[in-house]
Amino acid sequence: MAGHVVGRQDGRDNVDDLAAEGCTVNAEVQELRDGLSRFLAQVRDGRTVTVTDHGWPIARIVPVDRTGRLEQVVSQGRVRGARTRKVPAPRPVVGTGTVSDLVAEQRR
Repeated sequence: MAGHVVGRQDGRDNVDDLAAEGCTVNAEVQELRDGLSRFLAQVRDGRTVTVTDHGWPIARIVPVDRTGRLEQVVSQGRVRGARTRKVPAPRPVVGTGTVSDLVAEQRR
């Protein structure tokens, strides 16, 4: 089975039949391995390839120059960046003994 297009209304589901930019193409891992250059050509044409493993989506290959969803909603003004920087985590405490021993010691 060749990769198939998600959301196509015209019945065309073969990757080679695609004409419209922006379509999402699903490809099983084995299909992708066997036809990587063909799927990468689809990505170069602006399409997104969703890699599936036994029907479950596991990865997405998108064109590099295309903005991601976060960039799109930021540019639309629907979300904004954090007002303050995230505070770094404190340095870990070095202890001796097991966690159980430390908990038991604190409970005394």
